[in-house]
Amino acid sequence: MKKYLFVAVNIYLFFFSTFLLSVDLDDLILESGFKISIYAENLDSPRQMVEGKNGTIFVAERSGQILALRDTDLNGQVDSKIVIAKNLSYSTGVSLFEGDLYFSEISRIWKVKNIEQWVANYNVESDLPKKTLVLDNLPDDQWHGWKWIKHDQDGGLYFNIGAPCNICLSKNPQYASILKFQDGELNYIAKGVRNSVGFDFHPVSKKLFFTDNGRDWLGDDSPSCELNRLDFDGQFFGYPFKHASNVIDPEFGHINPGYDFVDPIMDLGAHVAPTGISFYNADMFPAKMKNNLFIVLHGSWNRTEKVGYKVIRVEIDQNGNATNSTDFISGWLKGGKVSGRPSAPLVKRDGSLLISDDKANVIYQVTYQN
Repeated sequence: MKKYLFVAVNIYLFFFSTFLLSVDLDDLILESGFKISIYAENLDSPRQMVEGKNGTIFVAERSGQILALRDTDLNGQVDSKIVIAKNLSYSTGVSLFEGDLYFSEISRIWKVKNIEQWVANYNVESDLPKKTLVLDNLPDDQWHGWKWIKHDQDGGLYFNIGAPCNICLSKNPQYASILKFQDGELNYIAKGVRNSVGFDFHPVSKKLFFTDNGRDWLGDDSPSCELNRLDFDGQFFGYPFKHASNVIDPEFGHINPGYDFVDPIMDLGAHVAPTGISFYNADMFPAKMKNNLFIVLHGSWNRTEKVGYKVIRVEIDQNGNATNSTDFISGWLKGGKVSGRPSAPLVKRDGSLLISDDKANVIYQVTYQN
């Protein structure tokens, strides 16, 4: 009797989880030669990811947890989920440096030392690993307060502080910026950045590329969200005075802030909401995609007709300019209905591409078959 009950419960769980998965992979449209599968499921609003040296994927669930995901039998699907931290406030960003895992809340950034050693020794009776505070007392506004984090090759920790509004001019200089923390010092890297939720370093030039979400309530088609390149620290990218390449703000555009404005290297489209980017620096994909930039467009929330909900591939030339943009994956938006919202990409060491989805609560894996 117990045997049949066990089988019945597992069949129920299988069909229940299948029903919960709102995305039909057959509806997704990929560039030729690529295949997409489910790498991890039953997550809770997954956002930024990072890969450890032994293949463990660390992911921030915006609902308040940091997880370690492992594919122990190497079949392309996660079979082990380990909680690293919980009860966090809008946990969003994760980064690794010299074996230590860093992760963000709205107003704090934490660190767990030697995280992969802890994961290797984990058992079901293990306590949560000890976390130590890296940064505290950052602005705690929920509006644009979710923090993407990433280390440069020298250990500098970069993170965003979004504007606490749709459009405003704040007296706190930390707002609308990207900052760098290193050796106990906090420095402004980019200013006039309304809400960047994705940045990465070019594999060759090491320059910082980042996206920025455009302001709302200037119509369905204005202003565009942006892709930007930082050429030197302290550059000013326009907010709240100017948006995209050519939109002067109707409320603040008459003010001269005393800065030279840096225009984006590519307009991504109004309301598409870019939320994660990754340069392709591996070898599985075709050679023409080397050092291309994958940008996730999370999708509009206040446009008459929805836009975004896809992953695009942007070609970058030797001078760091964006020369072409191609839809890499689409299909999450179909007939005005949304089945998934891709939120962050990660290039794995094996060359495949992971994409988190905080609506379908899964992580996809994209591979190339020659």
